[in-house]
Amino acid sequence: MGLLESIRGPRDLKALSPEQLTVLAGEIREFLVDSVSRTGGHLGPNLGVVELTLALHRVFDSPHDKILWDTGHQSYVHKIVTGRHDFAKLRQEGGLSGYPSQAESEHDVIENSHASTVLSYADGFAKAFQVRGLDDRHVVAVIGDGALTGGMAWEALNNIAAAKDRPVVIVVNDNERSYAPTVGGLANHLATLRTTRGYERFLDWGKGVLGRTPVVGQPVYDILHGAKKGLKDFVAPQGLFEDLGLKYIGPVDGHDPEQMEQALRKAKGFGGPVIVHALTQKGRGYDPARNDEADQFHAVNPIHPETGLPIAKASGASWTSVFADEMVKVGAERDDVVGITAAMLIPVGLHKFAAAYPDRTFDVGIAEQHAVTSAAGLALGGLHPVFAVYATFLNRAFDQVLMDCALHKCGVTFVLDRAGVTGFDGPSHNGMWDMSILQVVPGLRLAAPRDAAQVRAQLREALDVDDAPTVVRFAKGTVGPEVPAVGRIGGMDVLRRTGPERNGGGEGGDVLIVSVGTMAEAGIEIADRLADQGIVSTVVDPRWVKPVDPELPKLAARHRLVVTLEDNSRIGGVGSAIAQAMRDAGVDVPLRDFGIPPEFLDHAAPGSILSRIGLNAQDISLQVVGEVARLAADTPPGETAKPVS
Repeated sequence: MGLLESIRGPRDLKALSPEQLTVLAGEIREFLVDSVSRTGGHLGPNLGVVELTLALHRVFDSPHDKILWDTGHQSYVHKIVTGRHDFAKLRQEGGLSGYPSQAESEHDVIENSHASTVLSYADGFAKAFQVRGLDDRHVVAVIGDGALTGGMAWEALNNIAAAKDRPVVIVVNDNERSYAPTVGGLANHLATLRTTRGYERFLDWGKGVLGRTPVVGQPVYDILHGAKKGLKDFVAPQGLFEDLGLKYIGPVDGHDPEQMEQALRKAKGFGGPVIVHALTQKGRGYDPARNDEADQFHAVNPIHPETGLPIAKASGASWTSVFADEMVKVGAERDDVVGITAAMLIPVGLHKFAAAYPDRTFDVGIAEQHAVTSAAGLALGGLHPVFAVYATFLNRAFDQVLMDCALHKCGVTFVLDRAGVTGFDGPSHNGMWDMSILQVVPGLRLAAPRDAAQVRAQLREALDVDDAPTVVRFAKGTVGPEVPAVGRIGGMDVLRRTGPERNGGGEGGDVLIVSVGTMAEAGIEIADRLADQGIVSTVVDPRWVKPVDPELPKLAARHRLVVTLEDNSRIGGVGSAIAQAMRDAGVDVPLRDFGIPPEFLDHAAPGSILSRIGLNAQDISLQVVGEVARLAADTPPGETAKPVS
């Protein structure tokens, strides 16, 4: 029986000897490689925090003390030492989440999977404990150097540092990476701390570096800290954090249990805010991860544990790769097009553009708000920026899209990867809000391509707009077969007509099906199922879902029922926008909108989630048939069907 099997909770760690801790760390790494290679998941980050996590749970008393993770993808070891050893269905329906989950354990405090937020949570916890008089509790926030590139982290640090009597321990897990190597002035500063490995003076820090630092530049430095120590030509390595008003401990070898525990105990006893700077290696102990230059196995699909090679080869091109290839072609044709990424160059497909045009590619770190307003500045400066980002992460920068891009009529194109139901990463990663949130932005145009050909075409259409922001959204995974159009009405593609005038001629019928983006195949299947019941339908892809094509209400008026299909929230989504457009046009035809209900969706395979919420052809067809039957029953013989409320 190995040591790992005896660890059922944090208390079991406290009695282990240093030698046993070393053995346990090795067993945990073996467990992670074996388990995650089967299911897929975030492997590299967790291999890098084994000793750090063991030290945290030996020094602090979870859940009495609060241990918070930013981001939560580095919490697998935390799950293991808090008694969760069953990784057989990690990130799958009925299995463990890939992030902390309050439903799983009292040790999981926040379900944190959007970066740079943990310090704000920590500040709130510390204030709550102080107000409640709970002075025997500690708050520990683990944040990566990548997440420290986010502005929200520095807003929180400003508050944390102001309270000298509130004990907050901030562990900077410094592995020089987020997805890829961390960039920016802060990264340069942390690199200096790594290389000096102590308190010696270093030469790369001073007014010049502060002036070039995107997050803590000279103006912010003066405002936040009053330059209380003054700016010197040379400062001590810990100077940045101590000038913030934070006690600094480190750098510490994050893979040395004794060093980590000693540093954490010192921080615990200080009684105020403390930074513990831990140096770790992403992918530690697993050569395939360490040797992977791209992201050191940040996240993997199932792999062969011995080699790290994928078990299954991709069955076709991904949505992301289609965009990536088209961007390179666009870059060759237009020297005004530039790319922006928020620390996710490879995941969002900008790496090929960056390789071809490095001077026209900007990685701003995990700073989506800054990315959007910087893009506005690029547009005002005469360029056309393309900000490629996960759909769920653009939520963080809505104000900047609205007030900095749209208000100034900036020609910025947002390419939203992983739109719709993404599944395995859980509720925070489903891109199911963008088409609702962005509906309210004046002037913004939003495209939802249904296939690879439309990604290419609509990306270029978006880039031709220079007086308003544009959005192109697409799904995660392998792109499906091309869905050809059989006609065009206004700017909409007709995908199917059924009935006596099948695929030609008349434009009326019983049901108008408006399929958005990847719902095109479902829309066609629904039309065919309805045809089997004698129901005549027309399927259209609006292509650009915002603004609503003026021909759509006219087309709706020639049908008895309108059905909208979207992989977005039903609340305020495309269906709602079409209903509004129909009301504005005086078209009084009933509409049924099918989309994602207003709830957070647990992790599972995307197909399983869609079936559970009834967003599939079979379930929708049954409801539409019932609705058509009800309309017919409400219509007296010889009269046209009346709309229903």
